[in-house]
Amino acid sequence: MAAKPSVNADVRDLSYEQARAELTQVVQKLETGGATLEESLALWERGEALADACQAWLDGARKKLEAARAARESTPE
Repeated sequence: MAAKPSVNADVRDLSYEQARAELTQVVQKLETGGATLEESLALWERGEALADACQAWLDGARKKLEAARAARESTPE
């Protein structure tokens, strides 16, 4: 039996800006209410996946900056 693909598998293909914008929409939907419990849980899971994707983008950017600084500092003047 094959594993069921994650509903949020597409999140990893989003840019930081796309993930952040969608996360904002998810939060707004959750805050306004009116969704069923099942819908709210799905939105929450999507929001968690989007937040993780944003954090991964930020972590990657931080590593690139640290590497660039380290390279600059190790280069003799």
